[in-house]
Amino acid sequence: MDLSIQALIMGLVQGLTEFIPVSSSGHLILVPWLFGWKDPFIDSLPFSVMLHMGTLLALLVYFWRDWVTLVPAGLASIRDRSLAGDPNRRLGWLLIVATIPAVLAGPLVSGTIENMVRDPAPVAAMLLVGAAILWLAERWGSKAKEVDSLTFAGSLGIGLAQVLALVPGISRSGVSISAGLFLGLTRESAARFSFLMATPVVAGAGLWEARKLLSHDPAAPNPQAHLILIGFVAAAVSGLLAIRFMLAFLRRRPVTLFVVYRVALAVLVFVVLLSPHGA
Repeated sequence: MDLSIQALIMGLVQGLTEFIPVSSSGHLILVPWLFGWKDPFIDSLPFSVMLHMGTLLALLVYFWRDWVTLVPAGLASIRDRSLAGDPNRRLGWLLIVATIPAVLAGPLVSGTIENMVRDPAPVAAMLLVGAAILWLAERWGSKAKEVDSLTFAGSLGIGLAQVLALVPGISRSGVSISAGLFLGLTRESAARFSFLMATPVVAGAGLWEARKLLSHDPAAPNPQAHLILIGFVAAAVSGLLAIRFMLAFLRRRPVTLFVVYRVALAVLVFVVLLSPHGA
């Protein structure tokens, strides 16, 4: 298959699965494996970094109004040393608290975990684990509270849950939305908080990975600008559509569809692995 088409597909996959709770990291491992793609650049660090920057752009475009309000509110709370009953100041600090676990854990364990869970079988197993978490959250969560009822302890709990998404197959959006549901948030509120929380996390992860590009490995594939551009644009556009879809979908419907999809994909992976040519 032409590399431009591969780059387009990988960008679309990254953008959609970053926000739909089915695991972007898991899909970026499984898609090339299922299609038999072997090109080293498609699995390279420069390409991966730009795909994540595409999803970051989608977040900034969709939630720019929120950040234009939240950033000044947060700065005002530091100046005044008070939340002053302002829900925007409070939400800003809730997001900061929720981000702390990923900031601490990501640089320490992300590379180790991803290297351990790069094969299709463990990714499929984690898809099933993530499906179980989503299903239990949908079943047990009261889905009656809005974000303004979230406590700082609850925010920290969502942040700690997000650390699980360092394992490919779990899903950052899936586990953080599940944590919100367990805390009683409505589906839409849980998703909105998850997506706002994703902005600094995705930005930080992208910058952390991008620093590795400064020490370029001579054996690594050379960056190909046109493939990077295709993947970046595809990730940004599909990510924007995925955010819009998820928030509208969760206003009316449960997460069951994504549970079913995760289980079906995991079963497909195991079927392929057990087939004569699966290895």
